Amino acid sequence: MGRNGDCDVDRSVDRAMDLFWRRGYTGTSLQDLLDVLSIGSLGFYAAFGSKEQFYLRALERCSALQVEDLVKILEHAAEIRPAVRQVLVAMIEADRADPSRGSGEAGEAGGDGAGPSVAERAVAALCRVESALAGALDRAKSRGDLPSGKDPVELARFLTTFVQGLRVVGRARLGRSFVEDALAVAMRALD
Repeated sequence: MGRNGDCDVDRSVDRAMDLFWRRGYTGTSLQDLLDVLSIGSLGFYAAFGSKEQFYLRALERCSALQVEDLVKILEHAAEIRPAVRQVLVAMIEADRADPSRGSGEAGEAGGDGAGPSVAERAVAALCRVESALAGALDRAKSRGDLPSGKDPVELARFLTTFVQGLRVVGRARLGRSFVEDALAVAMRALD
């Protein structure tokens, strides 16, 4: 597997990510991973190191894919409001379609000193989301699509926090009207 390059490693991580999302780190055994990847333990350790290293790589890959999608939408937007709404609705729909996604405990992989902890990686992912939003909001402000009194960084921080709340609400299954009301208030922050 390691000889086939990063593309094969990414595909392997993609196949196994769902286990971590649904079961969490401790709920996913090494044997579960070996079964999903169709490899033996020696091949796993050679390609990925430890289970924790694999978990951290899966978190990083998932974060990168989510931020990449968000950036594509925001960078190609002619108007900021529809783009932000599209991003938020996409996140709501993804969580409504699969409420168990992300329910595994993100912070349960221990820090063995081998690299950034799960919490540090989560913070880095949130910073990338915030940065993408702030950049899009700043461009919108320059075009006159956002009122001059609005601070793009403050709005980006609010929306980043709102997105995390949406994820919790999505898993709690509080209902479409609850989410739509919250989304309407968030969108008014751009006025």
